[in-house]
Amino acid sequence: MDFLIITGLSGAGKSRAADVLEDMDYYCVDNLPVALMPKFAELCVASGGRYEKVALVTDVRAEDGFDELLKTLDQLKEMDCNCRILYMDADVPVIVRRYKETRRPHPLAKRGGSIEEAVHREMELLAPVRERADFIVNSSTLTLGQLQSRLFELVAPKGSKRQLEVTVEAFGFKHGIPLDADLVFDVRFLPNPFYLEELRPLSGLDRPVAQYVFNSLQARRFMEKVEDLLDFLIPLYTEEGKLSLTVGVGCTGGRHRSVAIAAALTEYLKAKGVSAVNANRDINK
Repeated sequence: MDFLIITGLSGAGKSRAADVLEDMDYYCVDNLPVALMPKFAELCVASGGRYEKVALVTDVRAEDGFDELLKTLDQLKEMDCNCRILYMDADVPVIVRRYKETRRPHPLAKRGGSIEEAVHREMELLAPVRERADFIVNSSTLTLGQLQSRLFELVAPKGSKRQLEVTVEAFGFKHGIPLDADLVFDVRFLPNPFYLEELRPLSGLDRPVAQYVFNSLQARRFMEKVEDLLDFLIPLYTEEGKLSLTVGVGCTGGRHRSVAIAAALTEYLKAKGVSAVNANRDINK
């Protein structure tokens, strides 16, 4: 079992790191008392593989203290857990600025004392844990996408690659644009099968409709340009840390043209090795 302890300076991004790890299929628990960690690990091991990747966030507010944490880590390793420490760090001016922006008190701030004094005090307190850390991540200049990439490099199995999940969704403009669409393409300029009596009852998933749509030069040229655009954008979205992308393809009713184009785009992306799924929101309306 992969057991990751997330600790570090208050304001350095422990909760954000946990959010990122949760997206990487870690089961995350915030502020679990140190004394409960071995028992929690026992329950995870006994779950029969349900909790193979676990991340626990702990900080200076843990009543048991970090001496107890170090002892607990040794216990976990004796249980054959792959136990590692991720230490979130940040520069003092950055942490001070973050606390000023959120207007939250630092957990070690004394009445009348400064945030900077509290941060230095916490750094001294956490020095033994920092020395034991397997990974140290300074979040001072990292964007969310960069943090995602950094954590993936550190904790993901060697050889694994981050993959963007793409949904190509056909819709009808008369029913509204999908709220979660990142990119929207309007294909109402294409010849409309709706006006052919033999094609009207069918959908863009039926071969006669798809053939009708792609018999037009406009459709073929449109596909070339959109495929070229997606080939350009998807690696950049992945590098930035985006985990999902929704591509909306709209026609008037969402039954014929948009469905045919969305299906073709999905197959193109799959052939390129992209994780893509096809959705047809309004096909039965």
